[in-house]
Amino acid sequence: MNFKSIMFFVVLLSCLLVSKAEKVEVVVEGATSIAQTDEDFICVTLDWWPTNKYDLKNKIIEKAVKAFHPLRIRVGGSLQDQVVYNVRNNIENCQPFQKQDKGFLFGFSIGCLDMKRWDELNEFFNQTRAKVTFGLNALIGRTESKTEKTLWVGDWYSHNARDLMSYTISKGYKIDSYELGNELCGLGVSAKIEAKQYAKDMATLKNLVKEMYPNPKTQPKILGPGGFYDKKWFDTFLDASGHDVIDGVTHHIYNLGPGNNPDVVRRVQDPFFLTQIAQTFKDVSNAIDKFAPWSGAWVSESGGAYNSGGQLVSYTFAFGFWYLDQLGMTSIYNHKVYCRQALTGGNYALLNTTTFVPNPDYYSALLWHKIMGSKVLSVTHKGSPYLRVYSHCSKKEPGVSFVFINLSKNTSFEIDLFQDLNLNGGSPNFEFKGHKEREEYHLTPKDGNILSSVLLLNGTPLELSDLLEIPELNPKLVDGLKPINIVAHSIAFVTIRDFNAPACF
Repeated sequence: MNFKSIMFFVVLLSCLLVSKAEKVEVVVEGATSIAQTDEDFICVTLDWWPTNKYDLKNKIIEKAVKAFHPLRIRVGGSLQDQVVYNVRNNIENCQPFQKQDKGFLFGFSIGCLDMKRWDELNEFFNQTRAKVTFGLNALIGRTESKTEKTLWVGDWYSHNARDLMSYTISKGYKIDSYELGNELCGLGVSAKIEAKQYAKDMATLKNLVKEMYPNPKTQPKILGPGGFYDKKWFDTFLDASGHDVIDGVTHHIYNLGPGNNPDVVRRVQDPFFLTQIAQTFKDVSNAIDKFAPWSGAWVSESGGAYNSGGQLVSYTFAFGFWYLDQLGMTSIYNHKVYCRQALTGGNYALLNTTTFVPNPDYYSALLWHKIMGSKVLSVTHKGSPYLRVYSHCSKKEPGVSFVFINLSKNTSFEIDLFQDLNLNGGSPNFEFKGHKEREEYHLTPKDGNILSSVLLLNGTPLELSDLLEIPELNPKLVDGLKPINIVAHSIAFVTIRDFNAPACF
């Protein structure tokens, strides 16, 4: 055992001695899965504006995206509904967005995407093997209502999107999906469209994609509406959309409030607050089951706290409590994809805005992508609500993987696992005792400070190498007969190869 390993066990032991240890029986219902995500569940957003926001040729960014093999990237955001695509070079003075006192939306002018920038973006996507969702301008062709403020009326003008698709196809660029509009549903943010009109426009987009991509095997998916959930609006929209039009029903989550709210630190550690958003995930899933069962739910944008994230929290270890809990909850409620705002740019980004060095949540996302498979298992316990547990079939067979989130500052947890194979209820069949070594990834903050931006994996800081390589995320191997120990204020990913859940076969 090397010095670092010895020190890690010393620190782990001291944490266990200082904090109270609570025994918890965790029950996994392994007979059947309860939901299923996409294989590439993890996603990040990326703005292409302004062009100097980041260097697409930066090696850290490139390596950070490549590490996922692949990473989903949603291109778009607040300003996408005032973009024109200069495909035919017929737009005079094609300029990016300009800040204005009286702008079109959000205090900005209309922006122009030239094909040089589009080529640069696609070169980056091809180089990193990213899966791309592109957000289309949904306001083009419409006019603002003269009788209702912020309401936009008229049909979507699809010709500019057609030009962009034609150019994209001619260059051989691969697009996984197109999303129409950004935060135009319900009450909207700065603009809104009525639900039936939006449904009509989604059908127009679907027909356009079928025409431009006739091969069903390479046909991009159609996503929308990409905004905040409103039951009446979503129900009307999905009911009017028509059969097999929408492939992914997208919505946004910013449930922590404004980024300058000092209460954000408390909220990310409060299990009762974190659970409140579960009803939204369930409502979206229920609406899809009722009106569009052929599609799936996506969170296409989330940042926890809006207005550039929690200013003292979003780039720290503490934000991982919220982020991983969101991933766990959305997977339970049958969401296929979860997009985090953003790859870089803003306090909430996975990469530091100036240095592009990965923030703690980058490694949490990478671990989830590496370990958690698409089949979701039901997992429960009767212990403290400050212990959050999620379980999936392992991404690499065989076995079952877990995420344990300990929100408690003072209590550690000693976990005993039980497997319930009953299909008709009743007590769990048996306590699970592993005979193979299990793989554990314990994430803790430097010096025990949850507001630290330095993340430790099994006691070792996760840092870029001298060659700017993303560090290997290697597990600690633990005797399968021993309980799983989760120290206070920590997160742990655990994979058990000999946990034989029938749902995972």
